[in-house]
Order: sequence, then structure tokens, then C-alpha cells
Amino acid sequence: MTALRRFERPVVVRVGRHSTERIVFDVNEAANILLRDLHRQTERRRVAMDASLQVLRGEAHPPAARRAFVAAALEPKILRSD
Repeated sequence: MTALRRFERPVVVRVGRHSTERIVFDVNEAANILLRDLHRQTERRRVAMDASLQVLRGEAHPPAARRAFVAAALEPKILRSD
């Protein structure tokens, strides 16, 4: 089941100014970052959370969640590598 939630390519983000870069390999990690580290309630964050939940419920595929996560990570400028 975990393989069904993995991203084809990882996404690299840096959440805090003084934190290290994090390599996000799957939907679970992306959802945790969206939930715990991105505090602003934006439309892109909401879409990314919805896409992650759809994948976790088996209703969507990881590429959709990955695209939404990348878009949400662009807003607060935490995206380091796509």
C-alpha cells in the first residue's frame, strides 16, 4: 500500500528559516508538512490537503497530490527542488 502513495520523484522543501532541507518521498510526508508546518490557510494549501486525502483514501493517484503539494510549497517559498 505504501508504494501506492509514493511520489515518482521526491520534492525538497525547507520549512523553517534555520531548518535543514527535507526530502518528501510520499503523500503522508507531504500531508504532515501541510498540516503541521504551513499555517496560512490558502486555497493552494486546501487543494493540496484535499488531493493528499484523496490519495490516502485510494480515490486518486500520487502525481495529483505531488502537483498540488508543489503548488502549495511555492506560496510560502519553501520549495527547494521539484
